[in-house]
Amino acid sequence: MPATRTTIHHSSDVQVLFTTRILRLFAYGFLSVVLVLHLVASGLSEKQIGLLLTLTLVGDTVISLWITTRADRIGRKRMLIAGAVLMIFAGILFGMARSFVLLLIAATIGVISPSGNEVGPFLAIEQAALSEQVDAGQRTRVFAWYNLVGSFATAVGALAGGGLSQLLQGYGMSTLSSYRAVVFGYAIIGAVMAALFSRVSTAVESPSPSQVPQQKGRRSTTLLGLGESRGIVLKLSGLFSMDAFAGGFIVQAFVAYWFHVKFGVAPAMLGTIFFCANVLAGISALSAARLAARIGLLRTMVVTHIPSNLLLILVPLMPSLPLAVGVLLLRFSISQMDVPTRQAYTMALVPPNERSAAAGVTAIARTVGASLSPLAAGPLYGLASLASIPFFISGGLKIIYDVVIWLTFRRVKLPEAKP
Repeated sequence: MPATRTTIHHSSDVQVLFTTRILRLFAYGFLSVVLVLHLVASGLSEKQIGLLLTLTLVGDTVISLWITTRADRIGRKRMLIAGAVLMIFAGILFGMARSFVLLLIAATIGVISPSGNEVGPFLAIEQAALSEQVDAGQRTRVFAWYNLVGSFATAVGALAGGGLSQLLQGYGMSTLSSYRAVVFGYAIIGAVMAALFSRVSTAVESPSPSQVPQQKGRRSTTLLGLGESRGIVLKLSGLFSMDAFAGGFIVQAFVAYWFHVKFGVAPAMLGTIFFCANVLAGISALSAARLAARIGLLRTMVVTHIPSNLLLILVPLMPSLPLAVGVLLLRFSISQMDVPTRQAYTMALVPPNERSAAAGVTAIARTVGASLSPLAAGPLYGLASLASIPFFISGGLKIIYDVVIWLTFRRVKLPEAKP
């Protein structure tokens, strides 16, 4: 292919979106390690902090749904800038306020990530914007790198946040002031992101409705920003929610606790195990693009996900720590191959002018699903005789999800597929 016919049409926009992804995930990791410590140092009780963090997640979900379902109509660039402004607002208010009421306002309206993971409207809108810049054949590869750089940015941010606060305390700064420096740093990163988003071109915007041919019999009215793709997106949302619900049984904190109880693994060793696991998971996503190019997006999602979940079921059946860790790492080496393919598949299924809304609705569905299962998983992990059950539930539900999504969409032709 000649150099002038690149598959990435506006490389400057892609570079900006990758840069904002790195900055944002760095900021989330940067703040997450000191957020609760900052709130404790500010005089909040554990009950108040719990309420604050719950409202933070609820607020992020509601704000994200509102913004992403309107971004394709109002403007993706505008909504990305609005999200960055909400980061600035939350950072400044969290850094300055001592009043619980003001902190509640900041938590509910602003964009803050207590866990260090992706929150807010950015992921959905950036995926839609990248889809305008990248040919369908390259979308999975670009999403794989997009996820990988975010994972590493979060890890580096967490190290930086903890290191900076400790360094400042070593130079004589009070504990609260050192944490405030990190919180204000979060707001500064939000400002940099707003400036970068202002530089993206109109090429990231969704096509106007007149540019997207309507299929005969399709509805043009919108619900949650969806018209023609509403039925497909709702099906995907239900399935993705099921997958996320299953994943909630084996979140990293639970699995680490299981290793500690069953095999007596020390915290330092747990950190090493999951650092290696997450690196393998990030790298595994990169191989998804090559496989998807050969067998298709849906097949890649299914044929990599089923073996991954069979390995998950095998973890608690291993008789020794080395075998359990080995199976876990093997599982992580293929566990994320479905992530960029799932994202690319969603973008390929829906019309370009509904991509932000589709990504936003499916992301919210995953968030809701993942938030419910830990309530059931916690008591199981608390009993030694039942602690392995969550692995079986998670792996079994995920395999059912794989079978159902294959049966549901195997005959659906992607609009972008070549005849």
